Amino acid sequence: MKLIGNLIWIIFGGLVIALEYFIASLVLIITIIGIPFGIQTLKLGVLVLWPFGSEIKEIPQTRGYLSTLMNIIWILFGGIWIALSHLIYGIIFSITIIGIPFGMQHFKLARLALTPFGKEII
Repeated sequence: MKLIGNLIWIIFGGLVIALEYFIASLVLIITIIGIPFGIQTLKLGVLVLWPFGSEIKEIPQTRGYLSTLMNIIWILFGGIWIALSHLIYGIIFSITIIGIPFGMQHFKLARLALTPFGKEII
């Protein structure tokens, strides 16, 4: 069932969204300062490419407050808009019964897009 959901997801827009994330990550990785943010957009791109069956787990905070600081910078410089767009798409997809699984994936993406540092995809 996960395979069918992922294939439908890719056909109806998942591939385009993943390519946008991958291009944005390449642009961010070009700069030295943008490397951590480029890695996080790669993480989002991988999740967007194959969302069904993937989970987001919190990484235990062993390195101090760095991930919190990076999440704040992320939110201020675009993370809020990415999360809001996934939230809006999640609401739109959840209007119909057929779209509910796809809406749930957008809600999962919104949660990761808001604060990607300190999380991993399983």
